[in-house]
Amino acid sequence: MTWEIKDEKLVNDYDFDDFKGALEFTNKVGKVAEETGHHPDILIHSYNKVTIRTSTHLENTITDKDYELAKKIDDLGI
Repeated sequence: MTWEIKDEKLVNDYDFDDFKGALEFTNKVGKVAEETGHHPDILIHSYNKVTIRTSTHLENTITDKDYELAKKIDDLGI
């Protein structure tokens, strides 16, 4: 997957076969977020699409924490 920088956030879109796949992915991302203590914005839309947006809220910009989170999400193998 290719992460892009949009509005000072790292952003990636994911497509799944159905809502169940999108929801399972969202739950996996949530687990990673809890483990790392860094929580992205997660949007499920159009029943099978998920958008992840991450930035470091306290610094109002992208930091190493965001790149690390993006890598861990990529490592989920979706």
